[in-house]
Amino acid sequence: MEQIQRLIPLEAIETELLVVNSRFIANLEPVNSVEEARAFIAEVKKHHPTATHHVPTFVIGHGKSIITHCSDDGEPPGTAGRPALAVLQGSGLGNVAVVVTRYFGGTKLGTGGLVKAYGDAVREVLKRVRFAALLPTTTLIFVTPYRLYDQVTRLMEVHSGQVLGTDFLEEITVTVRFKDEELEAFTNQVSDLSAGQVEAIVVEQNAETVFPM
Repeated sequence: MEQIQRLIPLEAIETELLVVNSRFIANLEPVNSVEEARAFIAEVKKHHPTATHHVPTFVIGHGKSIITHCSDDGEPPGTAGRPALAVLQGSGLGNVAVVVTRYFGGTKLGTGGLVKAYGDAVREVLKRVRFAALLPTTTLIFVTPYRLYDQVTRLMEVHSGQVLGTDFLEEITVTVRFKDEELEAFTNQVSDLSAGQVEAIVVEQNAETVFPM
């Protein structure tokens, strides 16, 4: 069965749109739970205490196991939260929250104008998202002689290994994390390279590790 690609935002982002003198400030945050999402929403409200509206939306999880939420926060029903959530869900991201804060500019936008403005605010912040993926990973530790170190390093790079630690003593001890999909190829190749001399030992397995895309 093909695994769902679990995309998440790598970092927090803020953008702003001006629509007929109303300011629409979109804040996006990576979150891992409903509790984190609600805490983020509260923080945005605290940061903009004089704003007219704070329209929240979030998606927790991926695929069929998701929790979503949105609110119009005083805007006419269906003109703010749902358009914002629709755009957010269309991004394919999970574990993400967005709050669109509006400072009213004195001119009413009408139903269609509000739908477009809130949707565009979320689109704008999504344009700046750096994507990451939640992937199962395995951390290895191994000892290599100096004569093989450069070749082993190249193998780690080829298989997108994240080096977590390197100790240079009589021999070199390396701690490295791999996506599970790269693990077997790396261990087989390093064993062939060293004629079985370098043996990798599993020290940790993690079902959800953040990997930048």
